[in-house]
Amino acid sequence: MSCAHHHTAPDTRSKPAPIAIAGFRRIYSTSRVETALDELPPGASESLKSTYERMLKAGGDRFCVKPGTMPDFDALAEELPNFREVLDDLRRQLALCLETADPVELTPVLLLGEPGIGKTHFARRLSQLLGTGYGFVSMSALTAGWVLSGASSQWRNARAGKVFDTLVNGDYANPVMVVDEIDKASTDGQYDPLGALYGLLEPDTAAEFVDEFAEIPVDCSDIVWVATANDIGRIPDPILNRMNVYEIPAPDRDGARRIALSLYREIRDAHEWGTQFPEQPADEVVDRLARCAPREMRRLLVGAFGGAKLAGRREIGLEDLSVERSARRTRIGF
Repeated sequence: MSCAHHHTAPDTRSKPAPIAIAGFRRIYSTSRVETALDELPPGASESLKSTYERMLKAGGDRFCVKPGTMPDFDALAEELPNFREVLDDLRRQLALCLETADPVELTPVLLLGEPGIGKTHFARRLSQLLGTGYGFVSMSALTAGWVLSGASSQWRNARAGKVFDTLVNGDYANPVMVVDEIDKASTDGQYDPLGALYGLLEPDTAAEFVDEFAEIPVDCSDIVWVATANDIGRIPDPILNRMNVYEIPAPDRDGARRIALSLYREIRDAHEWGTQFPEQPADEVVDRLARCAPREMRRLLVGAFGGAKLAGRREIGLEDLSVERSARRTRIGF
């Protein structure tokens, strides 16, 4: 499982991070792709043909990245205090592979909690800290079974699944893959949308994962899995048994204030217009934001920055936060 040849991975983030150590991992065999391309019958799917051509162009090797030192989990725990338990566990698992040639091996994680408390935001921040890519699959909007595993090229409009896409079209062999709202996966159809996960969550079978569209084995054994859910009762036991399950509490008032501050800074720092606003909002603005779920905070903040700018002000005021309307919408939505 170790990654050979050490290189420095490309760093696409704006924030400085410890240098990531990267080897290369062969995730698929280009000779198998060549054979599959040669054997395509006349009239075969154009989209399948272009998938094979893209695979050959990209080559079968991807960066297999791990942090050079322990990532700054303290800063993330400060930013998202209700995720401290998960971070402590990840720190223990990472401690084993740092300073050795072993790759990062993290047990799949299931984050259970109310909608909007920051589960998806946490997963995205984790991928930034680890220095790997990021893939996202929402299970709530999908009835088709192929979102993870792809659909056979015999079907009209068939295409590869999200797991295959993230590895083949990305730079990394070990991205953080988020399966959002796993409890909402519909099992009404003839396919089990979670069927592919049974094999993907086991490193041995994941090493030979076959997407139903491309039909080329791809090594998915280094993927870091993070699933989110509101209701544990709707998740099959075989999946729960393969994951570390964490109940994420809603943040307390102090925690909610810290999350509001960190979201304010994140939005401000990500945009050129942000420099027109102070590094920290007024206390009463933070207090008002702290009454909302993190997902709602983000929505309110984006609107508030715009409202202040339209009014010719260089600071967000309480009048820019339309909390009542969003609170009503939240109740209807859930």
